[in-house]
Amino acid sequence: MKVSIITVCYNAEKYIKDTIESVLEQDYPDIEYIIIDGASTDQTLNIIQNFNDRIDCLISEKDKGIYDAMNKGIAKATGDVIGILNADDVYENQYVISLIMQSFTDGVSIVYGDIEYVKQDDLSKVVRKWRAGKYIHGKFKWGWMPPHPGFFIKKSSYKEYGVYHLHLATSADYELMLRMLEVNQLSNKYLPKTITRMRIGGASNVSLSNRWRANRNDKKAWDEHDISPYWFTFILKPIRKLPQLLRI
Repeated sequence: MKVSIITVCYNAEKYIKDTIESVLEQDYPDIEYIIIDGASTDQTLNIIQNFNDRIDCLISEKDKGIYDAMNKGIAKATGDVIGILNADDVYENQYVISLIMQSFTDGVSIVYGDIEYVKQDDLSKVVRKWRAGKYIHGKFKWGWMPPHPGFFIKKSSYKEYGVYHLHLATSADYELMLRMLEVNQLSNKYLPKTITRMRIGGASNVSLSNRWRANRNDKKAWDEHDISPYWFTFILKPIRKLPQLLRI
């Protein structure tokens, strides 16, 4: 089975080399690597071009944001499975993709694992551990969600159930996982391993106002599917992050 890994980037010169090398070092033999750049104005493209012979698809053009870029990558992907690795993240080790692909046994549409947040300039310094745990139907109502950087899904599922909804801004990944798992109840498997090391930051968490807007968009995600969360769902969602910090 082929896997397509998509990296989206914009002015990512500081860390893009680490991300690319993390993909190229994987020991899985059938990886298609796609990079979607948003017309960077720094040295990002020059760095990417150093790896041209090992990148299967590179697009550099203006886009409507990170999820628009992800959708472009999904449209270009020819793999049976699709994973997304952001431009400042790295895989935990060179065996990650092999472990993921071994978990895609017959009938499994989604495989997800754990992630660790690390210091921006020190990948070995863990500041938060996200241990997702197994999914059971209804768990989203209790503030649960899997970590998007550790989430892999079959291309056929994107074709059948759709890609990222841009109008939901930074909640587009939350809505997609809600749609795939909670609404359409796709078969899934939890891999209790660290998949990705993610540098601290992120558009939805950089300020309280951004977090508030993200929570409002999370509610819109439920409204789109005419399903009702509990009144406390969106209170629990950030609270569930506290044990991730206490694990350190």
